Amino acid sequence: AALTAVGVWQKYSAVSDIVSAEATAITTLWRDLGGYPQPVRDATRDILRGYTGQIINEAWPLQRKRRIPHEGVAWMDRLQAQIMTFEPATESQKIMHAEALSAFNHLVQQRRQRLDSVQGGLAGVFWFVLLPGAMGCILLFTFFHVDNPRFQTILLLGLAGFMSMVLFVIIALDRPFVGDMGLTADSYQLIYDHHMKK
Repeated sequence: AALTAVGVWQKYSAVSDIVSAEATAITTLWRDLGGYPQPVRDATRDILRGYTGQIINEAWPLQRKRRIPHEGVAWMDRLQAQIMTFEPATESQKIMHAEALSAFNHLVQQRRQRLDSVQGGLAGVFWFVLLPGAMGCILLFTFFHVDNPRFQTILLLGLAGFMSMVLFVIIALDRPFVGDMGLTADSYQLIYDHHMKK
Protein backbone atom coordinates (compact mmCIF):
# COMPACT_ATOMS: atom_id res chain seq x y z
CA ALA A 1 0.00 0.00 0.00
CA ALA A 2 2.82 2.40 0.89
CA LEU A 3 4.60 1.68 -2.41
CA THR A 4 1.34 2.27 -4.29
CA ALA A 5 0.95 5.61 -2.48
CA VAL A 6 4.46 6.60 -3.56
CA GLY A 7 3.67 5.61 -7.15
CA VAL A 8 0.43 7.62 -7.11
CA TRP A 9 2.31 10.66 -5.73
CA GLN A 10 4.92 10.36 -8.50
CA LYS A 11 2.16 10.22 -11.13
CA TYR A 12 0.44 13.23 -9.55
CA SER A 13 3.73 15.17 -9.61
CA ALA A 14 4.35 14.17 -13.24
CA VAL A 15 0.91 15.46 -14.28
CA SER A 16 1.56 18.68 -12.35
CA ASP A 17 4.82 19.07 -14.29
CA ILE A 18 2.95 18.54 -17.57
CA VAL A 19 0.45 21.27 -16.67
CA SER A 20 3.28 23.64 -15.75
CA ALA A 21 5.14 22.79 -18.96
CA GLU A 22 2.08 23.53 -21.09
CA ALA A 23 1.59 26.88 -19.36
CA THR A 24 5.27 27.68 -19.96
CA ALA A 25 4.92 26.65 -23.61
CA ILE A 26 1.99 29.06 -23.98
CA THR A 27 4.11 31.89 -22.54
CA THR A 28 7.04 31.06 -24.84
CA LEU A 29 4.82 30.97 -27.91
CA TRP A 30 3.13 34.23 -26.86
CA ARG A 31 6.51 35.96 -26.74
CA ASP A 32 7.64 34.43 -30.04
CA LEU A 33 4.45 35.59 -31.74
CA GLY A 34 5.30 39.12 -30.60
CA GLY A 35 8.09 39.10 -33.20
CA TYR A 36 5.71 38.78 -36.14
CA PRO A 37 4.76 41.86 -38.13
CA GLN A 38 1.20 43.15 -38.09
CA PRO A 39 -1.49 41.93 -38.76
CA VAL A 40 -0.14 38.39 -38.18
CA ARG A 41 1.02 39.27 -34.65
CA ASP A 42 -2.41 40.31 -33.40
CA ALA A 43 -4.23 37.55 -35.28
CA THR A 44 -2.06 34.78 -33.84
CA ARG A 45 -2.01 36.24 -30.36
CA ASP A 46 -5.81 36.58 -30.36
CA ILE A 47 -6.10 32.87 -31.17
CA LEU A 48 -3.61 31.92 -28.44
CA ARG A 49 -5.50 34.16 -25.99
CA GLY A 50 -8.73 32.38 -26.93
CA TYR A 51 -7.11 28.99 -26.49
CA THR A 52 -5.83 29.89 -23.02
CA GLY A 53 -9.24 31.25 -22.00
CA GLN A 54 -10.84 28.06 -23.27
CA ILE A 55 -8.54 25.96 -21.07
CA ILE A 56 -9.43 28.01 -17.98
CA ASN A 57 -13.18 28.35 -18.52
CA GLU A 58 -14.21 25.24 -20.48
CA ALA A 59 -11.55 22.53 -20.51
CA TRP A 60 -10.70 22.57 -16.81
CA PRO A 61 -14.26 22.05 -15.54
CA LEU A 62 -14.60 19.10 -17.93
CA GLN A 63 -11.30 17.63 -16.76
CA ARG A 64 -12.48 17.82 -13.15
CA LYS A 65 -15.34 15.54 -14.26
CA ARG A 66 -12.77 13.22 -15.91
CA ARG A 67 -14.01 14.14 -19.39
CA ILE A 68 -11.57 14.94 -22.19
CA PRO A 69 -12.21 18.39 -23.70
CA HIS A 70 -12.16 18.58 -27.51
CA GLU A 71 -12.64 22.31 -28.09
CA GLY A 72 -8.89 23.00 -27.99
CA VAL A 73 -8.32 21.11 -31.26
CA ALA A 74 -10.11 23.80 -33.25
CA TRP A 75 -8.06 26.54 -31.55
CA MET A 76 -4.81 24.71 -32.32
CA ASP A 77 -5.85 24.19 -35.94
CA ARG A 78 -6.68 27.87 -36.33
CA LEU A 79 -3.37 28.92 -34.78
CA GLN A 80 -1.39 26.54 -36.97
CA ALA A 81 -3.16 27.76 -40.11
CA GLN A 82 -2.47 31.38 -39.16
CA ILE A 83 1.23 30.75 -38.46
CA MET A 84 1.64 28.80 -41.71
CA THR A 85 0.30 31.68 -43.79
CA PHE A 86 3.30 33.84 -42.83
CA GLU A 87 6.10 34.02 -45.39
CA PRO A 88 9.35 35.27 -43.84
CA ALA A 89 11.03 37.95 -45.95
CA THR A 90 14.31 38.41 -44.07
CA GLU A 91 16.81 36.15 -42.33
CA SER A 92 15.73 37.39 -38.90
CA GLN A 93 12.10 36.64 -39.75
CA LYS A 94 13.09 33.13 -40.86
CA ILE A 95 14.80 32.51 -37.51
CA MET A 96 11.86 33.98 -35.60
CA HIS A 97 9.39 31.91 -37.64
CA ALA A 98 11.34 28.70 -36.99
CA GLU A 99 11.36 29.45 -33.24
CA ALA A 100 7.61 30.10 -33.26
CA LEU A 101 6.97 26.82 -35.08
CA SER A 102 9.15 24.97 -32.58
CA ALA A 103 7.29 26.58 -29.66
CA PHE A 104 3.95 25.71 -31.28
CA ASN A 105 4.96 22.05 -31.70
CA HIS A 106 6.10 21.91 -28.08
CA LEU A 107 2.75 23.34 -26.97
CA VAL A 108 0.88 20.69 -28.97
CA GLN A 109 2.94 17.93 -27.32
CA GLN A 110 2.29 19.26 -23.80
CA ARG A 111 -1.42 19.61 -24.54
CA ARG A 112 -1.57 16.00 -25.72
CA GLN A 113 0.16 14.79 -22.57
CA ARG A 114 -2.25 16.76 -20.37
CA LEU A 115 -5.26 15.24 -22.14
CA ASP A 116 -3.77 11.75 -21.84
CA SER A 117 -3.61 12.27 -18.07
CA VAL A 118 -7.27 13.25 -17.64
CA GLN A 119 -8.66 9.72 -17.34
CA GLY A 120 -5.58 8.20 -15.73
CA GLY A 121 -5.63 6.45 -12.40
CA LEU A 122 -5.00 3.11 -10.75
CA ALA A 123 -6.37 0.12 -12.58
CA GLY A 124 -9.38 -1.52 -10.94
CA VAL A 125 -7.35 -4.60 -10.07
CA PHE A 126 -5.27 -2.50 -7.64
CA TRP A 127 -8.37 -1.66 -5.62
CA PHE A 128 -9.25 -5.38 -5.41
CA VAL A 129 -5.85 -5.89 -3.83
CA LEU A 130 -5.57 -2.75 -1.68
CA LEU A 131 -8.94 -2.59 0.07
CA PRO A 132 -9.39 -6.29 0.94
CA GLY A 133 -5.66 -6.47 1.67
CA ALA A 134 -5.88 -3.63 4.18
CA MET A 135 -8.93 -5.12 5.88
CA GLY A 136 -7.35 -8.58 5.87
CA CYS A 137 -4.17 -7.20 7.42
CA ILE A 138 -6.15 -5.64 10.27
CA LEU A 139 -8.23 -8.80 10.72
CA LEU A 140 -5.15 -11.02 10.86
CA PHE A 141 -3.61 -8.70 13.43
CA THR A 142 -6.43 -9.58 15.85
CA PHE A 143 -4.98 -13.14 15.96
CA PHE A 144 -1.69 -11.71 17.23
CA HIS A 145 -1.92 -12.37 20.94
CA VAL A 146 -0.48 -9.86 23.41
CA ASP A 147 -0.91 -10.37 27.16
CA ASN A 148 -1.80 -6.73 27.71
CA PRO A 149 -5.16 -6.03 25.97
CA ARG A 150 -4.65 -2.26 26.25
CA PHE A 151 -1.33 -2.51 24.42
CA GLN A 152 -2.87 -4.76 21.74
CA THR A 153 -5.69 -2.25 21.21
CA ILE A 154 -3.17 0.58 20.79
CA LEU A 155 -1.22 -1.49 18.24
CA LEU A 156 -4.39 -2.38 16.35
CA LEU A 157 -5.60 1.22 16.26
CA GLY A 158 -2.15 2.37 15.15
CA LEU A 159 -2.10 -0.15 12.29
CA ALA A 160 -5.65 0.73 11.25
CA GLY A 161 -4.84 4.46 11.39
CA PHE A 162 -1.71 4.04 9.29
CA MET A 163 -3.53 1.93 6.68
CA SER A 164 -6.36 4.49 6.57
CA MET A 165 -3.95 7.37 6.00
CA VAL A 166 -2.14 5.52 3.20
CA LEU A 167 -5.43 4.64 1.51
CA PHE A 168 -6.62 8.24 1.91
CA VAL A 169 -3.48 9.52 0.14
CA ILE A 170 -3.99 7.03 -2.69
CA ILE A 171 -7.66 7.98 -3.13
CA ALA A 172 -7.00 11.73 -2.92
CA LEU A 173 -4.12 11.78 -5.44
CA ASP A 174 -5.09 8.95 -7.78
CA ARG A 175 -6.97 11.25 -10.16
CA PRO A 176 -4.89 14.44 -10.51
CA PHE A 177 -7.69 16.70 -11.80
CA VAL A 178 -10.51 15.55 -9.49
CA GLY A 179 -11.47 16.53 -5.96
CA ASP A 180 -10.16 19.04 -3.45
CA MET A 181 -6.58 17.94 -4.09
CA GLY A 182 -7.05 18.18 -7.87
CA LEU A 183 -4.75 20.36 -9.93
CA THR A 184 -6.08 23.82 -10.76
CA ALA A 185 -5.80 26.09 -13.79
CA ASP A 186 -3.90 28.71 -11.77
CA SER A 187 -0.80 28.51 -14.01
CA TYR A 188 -2.90 29.36 -17.06
CA GLN A 189 -4.82 32.07 -15.21
CA LEU A 190 -1.56 33.71 -14.17
CA ILE A 191 -0.33 33.81 -17.77
CA TYR A 192 -3.67 35.12 -18.97
CA ASP A 193 -3.74 37.88 -16.37
CA HIS A 194 -0.11 38.95 -16.80
CA HIS A 195 0.26 38.75 -20.58
CA MET A 196 -3.04 38.41 -22.38
CA LYS A 197 -5.60 40.70 -20.82
CA LYS A 198 -6.42 43.57 -23.11
